[in-house]
Amino acid sequence: MTTPAIDLAATSEAGTATTSGAHAATTSGAGAADVSEALRPHAEDAFAQELKALAAADDRPRPARWRLSPWAVATYLLGGALPDGTVITPKYVGPRRIVEVAVTTLATDRALLLLGVPGTAKTWVSEHLAAAVSGDSTLLVQGTAGTPEEAIRYGWNYAQLLAHGPSRDALVPSPVMRAMTEGMTARVEELTRIPADVQDSLITILSEKTLPIPELGQECQAVSGFNLIATANDRDRGVNDLSSALRRRFNTVVLPLPATPEAEVDIVSRRVDQLGRSLDLPGGADAIDEIRRVVTVFRELRSGVTADGRTKLKSPSGTLSTAEAISVVTNGLALAAHFGDGVLRSGDVAAGILGAVVRDPAADRVIWQEYLETVVRERDGWKDFYRACREVTA
Repeated sequence: MTTPAIDLAATSEAGTATTSGAHAATTSGAGAADVSEALRPHAEDAFAQELKALAAADDRPRPARWRLSPWAVATYLLGGALPDGTVITPKYVGPRRIVEVAVTTLATDRALLLLGVPGTAKTWVSEHLAAAVSGDSTLLVQGTAGTPEEAIRYGWNYAQLLAHGPSRDALVPSPVMRAMTEGMTARVEELTRIPADVQDSLITILSEKTLPIPELGQECQAVSGFNLIATANDRDRGVNDLSSALRRRFNTVVLPLPATPEAEVDIVSRRVDQLGRSLDLPGGADAIDEIRRVVTVFRELRSGVTADGRTKLKSPSGTLSTAEAISVVTNGLALAAHFGDGVLRSGDVAAGILGAVVRDPAADRVIWQEYLETVVRERDGWKDFYRACREVTA
């Protein structure tokens, strides 16, 4: 006997407010904040005009329920100019082929796993992919050590369950379940932080494109357009490794660290400028020298050698990622704006760099002091930076 499929159209509204993917609940209704006032708007809101312009200019074939063609999705992420003169700002600075492979994966029946060290823009890329493909990046499951199976499968409205027993009205769909029924893109962040038995609840969803609901004797079948993007970082291997059965359901795309100092400076500058506008901080255009200095320090300590290749260095325990460089510079701009003259200087970034580098107070402090004395102290034009770092390190 065929297991009946469940129609969640009637239950989505009731379950929306209890799931992580409650996009409608955050953008409409009584008491909802204006999107323009949001501290950190969703990608589909922040770049709505670009997405609209791309959709209008996009005349290429689109997979079922996609808002844009694969070509337009890649253009949205990598940037470009449209025939009408609209400039699409790059959301990701990196090899084009990586983005093309990721987008193509989502157009197939394979799920996408974005893998890389912390700070390589995995979450950022997954959000923008979902925004461009489905117009909604909020069907999200945030992975933690305490993520329950219900976050991936479904839960229950216990008032309804106690009053009427298991029923369609009592079922609360997860973001993944909603994506299946609506033909959307779901996101699972930090997959390897989720307990292994909960991770494996994705196997049937990804392989059979169905989610059994044994309590109702029914199942939820995915419709065309459904897919899933997961992220995981290399440092988490051994926390909750993916089973071989689950890993086979993903096409893995590794996001690398920026290949050159210039590329990393460009990424940090762009993101700092965006964050600065949202926080009413001074523009990052005048901060390029300090941004380049922060990036140089991070890259040298990360790689274990100075930029000229002459001096080998010990690497601290922290990741010193691009995301951390963005945080250091943004915090420095805030210090300059509120406790200085608005111009970013070495003293404004010194404390932030110390906090990023010295994670282990014993071992990392020794590494940092050795770097200051053997590299920073002798570098032309870095005297102010050396003094500021010595002051906060003492």
